[in-house]
Amino acid sequence: MGIITRGFFGNRRQKDDENAWRIPPGQYLERGFPVLSAGPTPNVDTATWTFRIDYNGEDLGVWDWDQMMALPQTDVHTDIHCVTKWSKLDTDWRGVLIDDFLADAGIDEPPEFMMAYSDGGYTTNLPTADVIDGKGMLAHTFDGAPLEPSHGGPIRMVVPHLYFWKSAKWIRGIRFMDADSPGFWEAYGYHMYGDPWREQRYYYD
Repeated sequence: MGIITRGFFGNRRQKDDENAWRIPPGQYLERGFPVLSAGPTPNVDTATWTFRIDYNGEDLGVWDWDQMMALPQTDVHTDIHCVTKWSKLDTDWRGVLIDDFLADAGIDEPPEFMMAYSDGGYTTNLPTADVIDGKGMLAHTFDGAPLEPSHGGPIRMVVPHLYFWKSAKWIRGIRFMDADSPGFWEAYGYHMYGDPWREQRYYYD
C-alpha cells in the first residue's frame, strides 16, 4: 500500500507545560480550529437531511433532522487531535450519542465494524466498539453555537479518542460490516485505526 506524503504538517507550536500530559506524542497545541477537508464543503439542507444506519443493504434506522433532535441530547467536553499534528484542548460539543441512535432503532448487538459515510463521498472505517458506550456522537453544536459548515456542519461525527479524520464531517450514515475495510484516507495509506497516543498516522505505524 502506498504511503501519502508526510510533509503536510503545520509548523506552529505553542507551549503549555501545565497541559503537556494531555497532548499526545508528536502533537502541538493549537489555539484555533484549523479547517482540513478531503474535498469542497457541501451545501447541506437540514430540511432534507437524513441519517441512516444499515447492514447488508437493509435499513436498521432512518432519522430526519427533527427526529434526530428529538432524541436525547448530550454535552461532551473533550480534547481533539488531528493527524496533521495539532491538538485542541477543552472543546465542547452537543449532539446525539451513537448509543441513542442504536437504542432508538432497537439494535442491541451491532456488528463488529462500521463505515461512516458523508455528503461528498467521504468514508472512514471504525470498530463499532469505538463509537458505543459514550465514545462517539453526532454533533450539531460546537462551543454553544451551531456547527459551521467548514467544520462539518450542520452535523458531524465526533470520536475524540481517535485522530480527527475518523470524526467524519457532513455525516449521512453508518454502514455496519462484518469485517474491517478501509475508508477514504485509509485507502491512501492512513492507519486503519488511528490512535493518537500510539502515533498511528500511517499504515505501518
